[in-house]
Amino acid sequence: MTEQPDHDLIEDARKLFAGPIAFLKSAPTLDFLPDMGVNEVAFAGRSNVGKSSLLNALTNRNGLARTSNTPGRTQELNFFDVGDPLRFRLVDMPGYGYAKAPKDIVRKWKFLVNDYLRGRASLKRALVLIDSRHGIKDVDNDMLDMLDGAAVSYRIVLTKSDKIKASELAAVTQATADAIRKRPAAHPDIIATSSEKGMGLPELRAAVLEAVTVG
Repeated sequence: MTEQPDHDLIEDARKLFAGPIAFLKSAPTLDFLPDMGVNEVAFAGRSNVGKSSLLNALTNRNGLARTSNTPGRTQELNFFDVGDPLRFRLVDMPGYGYAKAPKDIVRKWKFLVNDYLRGRASLKRALVLIDSRHGIKDVDNDMLDMLDGAAVSYRIVLTKSDKIKASELAAVTQATADAIRKRPAAHPDIIATSSEKGMGLPELRAAVLEAVTVG
């Protein structure tokens, strides 16, 4: 379920993520999207899944992605340039599934994300973050349906994997793999991560680099 990337790929990814990474811009609507000059990898997840913390840990930068105690705060597509010269971009997608979000905000989110996914030729893969303590929820399935419908390749990344026992992590990994097996756009391999402990981060960096290089 978790294929190990080769050592050279992990080392190349480590060096790349240790180099220049900078915030480019936020796009509240499609009119603000940057040119499709380089490949992109997008990060999606529920509002409280730990997406900002994972992005910060992945890039070795504490303040690259904004973290907030208020779920659903980010309602824009945030773009980050990786490498100098520019190699690819990371895209922090607005969190979904926040129960208290106003209906107009939810509607705006769906239009923005769906239009981005369907019309972005430079988007090579989405990484869908799932809380390892809870597994795939209905709101996650809605996101996966959207990705399948847009024919965007995606991979599941389990977050907060240090918060549960190894046996529980193995069980949720297996259950997640079973749940996505018949989904047309899903990558079969799952990466378990921990922002606090650094677990899975080398593999995740390699997965990002592989997606933008091969895709």
